Amino acid sequence: MRRREFLGVLSGAAATWPFGAHAQQPAMPVIGFLSARSPDDTTHLLAGFRQGLADGGFIERQNVTIEYRWAEGQYERLPALAAEIARRPVDVIVATGGEPAALAAKAATSIIPIVFAIGGDPVKAGLVASYSRPGGNATGMNILTRSLEAKRIGLLRDLVPLASMIGLLRNPRMPAAALYLADDTS
Repeated sequence: MRRREFLGVLSGAAATWPFGAHAQQPAMPVIGFLSARSPDDTTHLLAGFRQGLADGGFIERQNVTIEYRWAEGQYERLPALAAEIARRPVDVIVATGGEPAALAAKAATSIIPIVFAIGGDPVKAGLVASYSRPGGNATGMNILTRSLEAKRIGLLRDLVPLASMIGLLRNPRMPAAALYLADDTS
């Protein structure tokens, strides 16, 4: 092969290489985001979620796609929204807005990993087998625990020492609220 032919083949390969390399790159990861709430009342939480992703090197629309589904407080919509996400090619489902979203995601798939944050006990809810070994495809955290209630009440007492009564607002449609507030006779 003569020098001129060799340079022609080499430049042709160099010109087409970026296109071939682009075609071989892995697909952008997709996160399914399922929330029992609405985007309007979770703006601050979404900012934290996106910041956490960014801290891990994932920037929305640059190297990760997020498919959002919002039930807007209508829990009966969650199973259909979760099934819709599970039919999409998502890599993980983030279930937010309480136990109903996590339960809907778990009912929709046994394969796609699910990450949740709930106020109730994930073991009692049937989301995980145990705290130490969650098993299955779901894992997450419990943000309200009975063991912290004495500390929380103590903190309230320190903040408002003259308070004679403390009120608690809860969502009666949230399954964890009833379990969480039930008297513990044990």
